[in-house]
Amino acid sequence: MPKIDIAGVVERKGSLYPEPFRNLAKSRIKQRLGEAAGLSDFGVNLVRLPPGEWSSQRHWHSHEEELIYVLEGEVTMVTDAGEETLRAGECAAFPKATPDAHNFINRSNAEVVYLEIGSRHDKDVTSYPDVDLHFADHIYTHKDGRKY
Repeated sequence: MPKIDIAGVVERKGSLYPEPFRNLAKSRIKQRLGEAAGLSDFGVNLVRLPPGEWSSQRHWHSHEEELIYVLEGEVTMVTDAGEETLRAGECAAFPKATPDAHNFINRSNAEVVYLEIGSRHDKDVTSYPDVDLHFADHIYTHKDGRKY
């Protein structure tokens, strides 16, 4: 099954973040293209970000690497270094174990479409420096370890 029927891939709207962190990505839509193709070593998501929407809370990964490639529109990339605009045809990458937290915000008046490509690692820990959130072992907790 080399060709993927993108229209047939389930659209997942919103995020799995616990409250109160869920609202900023409530209208984000992801289609898990890699999963639909049966890939297991890395993931590929087609992401649609409506105007005003965030991709996620700012975060970085202990064991996973990410690459973002913008297909349509322009999005603001927020990292520890500040803000930078990415336009269609541009990309950014985030190596594992590099504590440079990042996210993307659509500050334009049009939808942004991008590919999100990342490795998958069972031991990954996701750190969120701006909020009281921690993700490890597929569980969101407060930074002190209490479950949400």
